[in-house]
Amino acid sequence: MTHNCDTSCNKCFSFYTFFTLLSPSLLTVCPGTQNGLSTTKDSEIQYNQMKSMYTNCNIVMGNLEITMMEHNRDYSFLQSIKEVTGYVLFAVNQFSRLPLDQLRVIRGNTLYEDQYALAVMLNYQKNGQHGLQELGLTQLTEILRGGVKIIQNKFLSYAPQVNWQDIVKNGSAHIMIEENGPISESKIQPCHESCKDVPCWGPGSDKCQILTHTVCAPQCNSRCFGTNPNECCHTECAGGCRGPLDTDCFACKNFNNLGSCVPQCPQALIYNKHAFRMEPNPDAKYQYGSFCVSECPANFLVDGSSCVSSCPSDKKEVEKDGVKRCDPCGGLCPKGKQDEYNGIPPLNPEKLKIFKTVEEITDYLSIQSWPDSLSNLSVFSNLRVIQGRTLYKGYSLMVMKIKSLSSLGFRSLQKVNDGVVYITGNKKLCYQDTVNWTRITLMFKLARTFLGVSVVSPKQTLTK
Repeated sequence: MTHNCDTSCNKCFSFYTFFTLLSPSLLTVCPGTQNGLSTTKDSEIQYNQMKSMYTNCNIVMGNLEITMMEHNRDYSFLQSIKEVTGYVLFAVNQFSRLPLDQLRVIRGNTLYEDQYALAVMLNYQKNGQHGLQELGLTQLTEILRGGVKIIQNKFLSYAPQVNWQDIVKNGSAHIMIEENGPISESKIQPCHESCKDVPCWGPGSDKCQILTHTVCAPQCNSRCFGTNPNECCHTECAGGCRGPLDTDCFACKNFNNLGSCVPQCPQALIYNKHAFRMEPNPDAKYQYGSFCVSECPANFLVDGSSCVSSCPSDKKEVEKDGVKRCDPCGGLCPKGKQDEYNGIPPLNPEKLKIFKTVEEITDYLSIQSWPDSLSNLSVFSNLRVIQGRTLYKGYSLMVMKIKSLSSLGFRSLQKVNDGVVYITGNKKLCYQDTVNWTRITLMFKLARTFLGVSVVSPKQTLTK
């Protein structure tokens, strides 16, 4: 049989959930990755996926991992990123600088090697002249959790000049700056004269470090916007501020409620001191990352006052009034179907029919091996929704290098709520271009999660 299908379909379809809140401005949220130093694709595909994920993104909900990238690509799409909730990893790259000048806070909710919120390693071209020369993090003012690891960057000159103790919240966090260039102390590049005694990120007058902690008056509990006792940031601020109010923060230590930094989001019940009872709060919000939102993203669940990706073991997923929630089981919780045949070769293709009953996958579907006797994936013909609450290397649906595959067979698939669809290397596959992937991935939501918040930009460099 002859197949005339296009075998070079390396297109990735990216999509995210969308909702809006009335506010002075909007911040866009995008998912991070959990790949570490591993990759499943060539650099062209990896670059295009990264560009699709982070273009116009302000908040990376997860880790920002940039690895194995060449020196001759355009990385300007990263310049909108202001906050990363996990860790930041630059490793084995060849570029001289990344335009992350707007990144001001790394939360460190997850840490690289369980220790570092910022890891910059091995960024140079082997036997070549290209490599990282500047970190490009000129607005970074706080790392809320975790340390810093910057090692073996052959051309990086300015890492030792940065006052990392001003940035890390935990004074005992591990800071490792080793084996970067130049080796000789006499060759360390000086800061611009306008920086005076302030450290710097690079040689220009705009590369002086913004100090918001070590220069503060003793009366300040955390950050400050000047050296005087009356120039302390609000206790709910992270990364500094432009004034003393909870609306003057560059970022929030706990939660952002429409531009105000608060210790917790408005709760579902409030106390009526006149009636001596708890009553529904009309202004109640859910916790979504470090934001207070009126409703959770479509692919998340409501658990109490929080947006969660999965229910705890003593609760089950239910849908009430169109909203998916976690409710107590009231006994033993039902268990989801798992791969009972994992590790028992050879797999009888007939046993794959167990997936005929699957209508929804909460995380991702990755198919990288398939019986030669099956030419389609029709065992998933009743699959309607892939939620993408957790992703596989950024993907919610991956079908790759299946030699026998001639058609997909996802006849019931209606929604993929988050992540990237990646279908490639299936040499006999036809009909994939006839699927309306735009409708499936963007039918209910637009390209990103939008959070309405006030945006405060740092305007001055504090000096001693």
